[in-house]
Amino acid sequence: MMLPSGKKAKRYSILAIGALIIAVWAGFAISGRNTPQTPAMMTALVTTGDVRETVLASGILKPRRLVAVGAQVSGRVTSLKVSLGQQVKKGDLIAQIDSLPQQNALRTAQATLANTQAQRVEKEAALALAESSLARQQLTLAQKATSHADFDSAEADVKTTKAQITALDAQIVAAEVAVETARVNLGYTQITAPIDGTVLATVSQEGQTVNAAQSAPTIVILGQLDVMTVRAEISEADIVKVSPGQAVYFTILGGSDQRYAATLESIEPAPESITSDSSFSSSSMSSSSSSSSSTSAVYYNGIFHVPNPEGRLKTYMTAEVHIVIGEARNVLTLPSAALGDRDRNGAYTVMVIDKAGERTPRKVEIGLNDKTTAQVLSGLKEGERVVMGQISADAPAARPGGRRGPLGF
Repeated sequence: MMLPSGKKAKRYSILAIGALIIAVWAGFAISGRNTPQTPAMMTALVTTGDVRETVLASGILKPRRLVAVGAQVSGRVTSLKVSLGQQVKKGDLIAQIDSLPQQNALRTAQATLANTQAQRVEKEAALALAESSLARQQLTLAQKATSHADFDSAEADVKTTKAQITALDAQIVAAEVAVETARVNLGYTQITAPIDGTVLATVSQEGQTVNAAQSAPTIVILGQLDVMTVRAEISEADIVKVSPGQAVYFTILGGSDQRYAATLESIEPAPESITSDSSFSSSSMSSSSSSSSSTSAVYYNGIFHVPNPEGRLKTYMTAEVHIVIGEARNVLTLPSAALGDRDRNGAYTVMVIDKAGERTPRKVEIGLNDKTTAQVLSGLKEGERVVMGQISADAPAARPGGRRGPLGF
């Protein structure tokens, strides 16, 4: 069936218009796909604020006074008078060691002293008799009624007796020392507290036998918890920035909301690893010691004290210590992420956005930098906007409900 010529021409016109629309749409789609998208920029203002630069260190808390109370005599612990966590005063009885051997030693020493003193009394009587005999010999010798031999014998008896008395005097002193030593050893069987403090550990128990022949065995450990000592391990990379007198603050695990402030009091001149230095080891251990010291990290201990009136700080807690090496208040600041490369003169390159939206590189001088905020010494003014980075245009959008992708975007 043939369409009239007018209708046929109209149909062809409609088809041509549709094809033209499709071509235009395709061209726009291709053009939009190939057009580069300008990435969005993250910017920040130069503002006035505070900057505090610190050195981070890890520390251990210990009581300022920590004493291991030991026994100086051997024996069985017959009673333990304290318990874990108990508060004690100086001189309080902590433990009792079986004192029977010490009591017997004291009695023996006292008996020896008494015997020596009795011998001296005997010799004093003998000296008196010898001196009387010598006096008679002198009288009879003057009257020529005795011989010189008898006189010499009487004189020798006097000198011998005096020498024996002198020897006994020395023996009495030794016996008195032995008695005093035995009495002191008897006192050692009663273990008393050398300081006021808290019982942190009970090492020996009732019925346990302690041997003080080789080393002093520990009975309990006492500590004064009213003041704690922090030993902060400072790496060798940071130790050159740290000096005594600098302010410090620290937090403890589980209590990061509370800061404890103090002042760094001292820095130990050598790391603890010096005790294992190959210079003090035998030749067989030199190679292993030197190799281990060359591969291990080196830390120096910084020491400071902090009051602990509430007893919240416990022994051997871990402290995250911040040593303040510089602080500036009410100064120009910008985010550290805005800093570019650093040149030979120490200046940083920062991209500044002007009012027209153009980015211009500028050299700025930076002071303190805590890796989050940096102090601006020169090159910028308050209120200027700097570039921190770029947001990629093809970054995935946030998921519904605020949930982000597996990488946090």
